[in-house]
Amino acid sequence: MIPIHELKQGDYVITDFEGVKRPGAVKRINPDEKQACVETEVQEFWYEEDQLLGIPLDESQLMELNFKKEILPDGSIKYMKGSFRIVVPQGGDFSQLDIWYREDFRHHPDIHFVHQLQNHYLQMTKVHLTDEAMA
Repeated sequence: MIPIHELKQGDYVITDFEGVKRPGAVKRINPDEKQACVETEVQEFWYEEDQLLGIPLDESQLMELNFKKEILPDGSIKYMKGSFRIVVPQGGDFSQLDIWYREDFRHHPDIHFVHQLQNHYLQMTKVHLTDEAMA
């Protein structure tokens, strides 16, 4: 379950309707009713917060978001999208990542899901993180 207050328009989530799970993007939020309208490949539909699941953050998700990967000499891995950077201490360990954009550096922020990364990215860059490639 994702609390509605964590979501922003454009965030990627997984919907769970009667056991059928589908990825989608948040289109609108109704905080009073604790609902989000999510567009999946099937349709746009309003979901309760207990029907919304986070997409676990891992390397495959970063590649889908068009990050570039660089393995550093110490074995840590840097992911880059434009001037935004993510560093993980070792491959597959996203529990202690660091993120930064220009002079804004965040050491071990509480990021476990794609929508949480999207929200940090938006706070730092003032642009929403999508799967579009950077020019």
